[in-house]
Amino acid sequence: MQFTNDMAAVVTGGASGLGAATARMLAGEGVKVTLFDRDAAQGAQVAGEIGGLFVEVDVTDQASVEAGFAKARAAHGVERILVNCAGIAPVAKTTSRGEPHPMDMFEKVIAVNLTGSFRCIALSATAMTGLDPVTADGGRGVIVSTASVAAFDGQIGQVAYAASKGGIAGMTLPVARDLSRSGIRVMTIAPGIFETPMLLGLSQEVQDSLGQQVPFPSRLGRAAEYAQLVKAIIENDMLNGETIRLDGAIRMAPK
Repeated sequence: MQFTNDMAAVVTGGASGLGAATARMLAGEGVKVTLFDRDAAQGAQVAGEIGGLFVEVDVTDQASVEAGFAKARAAHGVERILVNCAGIAPVAKTTSRGEPHPMDMFEKVIAVNLTGSFRCIALSATAMTGLDPVTADGGRGVIVSTASVAAFDGQIGQVAYAASKGGIAGMTLPVARDLSRSGIRVMTIAPGIFETPMLLGLSQEVQDSLGQQVPFPSRLGRAAEYAQLVKAIIENDMLNGETIRLDGAIRMAPK
């Protein structure tokens, strides 16, 4: 699918990190971008910088997401691109010091990362099906979600996060199959260790140490490199139903 100036996109988690980089990339291609995020100040700042729209949205709340899409579509029309970057990553072991994993934490991670992603997919895809095709093969749109190498190499303390990201990877193919007749492609990116706000808050020494764990290139991934892969996915019509590891060949150790 080729980018056009009348094309609309929605990026969840668009206020920072991978989402913000993706929003900047899309805006640079002439796409009208709406950012969904809970961080109103940062979201509004990024939207202002790229000439986009910010809507405060909680992906765990159906009404909030529906209202977000309604505002995005009123401003830009129905989106042909959805990129799911919203997510959280708290740490807790299955059992520790005689206490089980807090179930409210586990359920929240699933609700944000997995259910939140699927909620946005289902609502976006339903509207995309009504669009006219824009490719010779009948393509109408592209959906990209964000998993993690933790989906496959979950570390100690990452059980909730790994489960949520494994779910995103696992639903990619069946959702792509569901939407194939509508000409909507569905892909997932599984980043390795990237320069996210959480990691950039660590000392340079710790960042360098983490980067040295990556076989090549031996550094943290850059948000712009995630956005570059999103761009490639959108433009390559044969990419569908797959999860791509973007990780410099790292395989995470237990801890």
